[in-house]
Amino acid sequence: MADLAIERPSHVAHQFDDMEQQVKTSTLGMWVFLLTEIMFFGGLFGAYTVYRSMYPEAFATTSMYMAPFWGAVNTIVLICSSLTMALAVQSAQIGSKRALIWFLIFTMIFGVMFLGVKAIEYTEHWNDHKVPGFGFEYEQSSPHDSNLFHHAQIFFCFYFFMTGFHALHMVVGLGLMTVLLVMAMRGRFSPGYYTPIEIGGLYWHFVDIVWIYLFALLYLIGRTHA
Repeated sequence: MADLAIERPSHVAHQFDDMEQQVKTSTLGMWVFLLTEIMFFGGLFGAYTVYRSMYPEAFATTSMYMAPFWGAVNTIVLICSSLTMALAVQSAQIGSKRALIWFLIFTMIFGVMFLGVKAIEYTEHWNDHKVPGFGFEYEQSSPHDSNLFHHAQIFFCFYFFMTGFHALHMVVGLGLMTVLLVMAMRGRFSPGYYTPIEIGGLYWHFVDIVWIYLFALLYLIGRTHA
């Protein structure tokens, strides 16, 4: 028993028999967590689709207040962050500590850039009085458009809730990347142990994929010049 204790790798937690079991369990745990996230965002996407089908005119005209340019910029930023995250995983697999650290830093920079662009968008909507509430303003082309005012607020409620919750996930992702960066700088990872990097990458890619759907639903689908 003493020999087994000595041979046991330090990065294998006490509740696991070996590294293989720890990797499989950790990966399964992350996929289960991501499944709950898929159900949550799936519910939001479903509710948005239902309301859009109920008020197509209001949602289409309100979509014109979105800024596809900023949405496209953030899409490119997140695609780049997914690339650097994938390269970080690869660097961990081959034991390149320096490359791992830099790719994690680049991933975090792209994440901060994404949040910065969202801050610009939110500021523009605030200044244009497009935040649902007493100060909400919406141009009506004719008297029969009175209901559009209320339906437009529903659209912006979905917009701020969905993008805001996604931004919260990005903040959590940045916190996760910070922890991984500190661990990488301390030399905690090697070709034989890089599970946290791999799992962190799964989470980061998930957040990026969710944004692709948000970009399509909120910025592109149903835009009209009416």
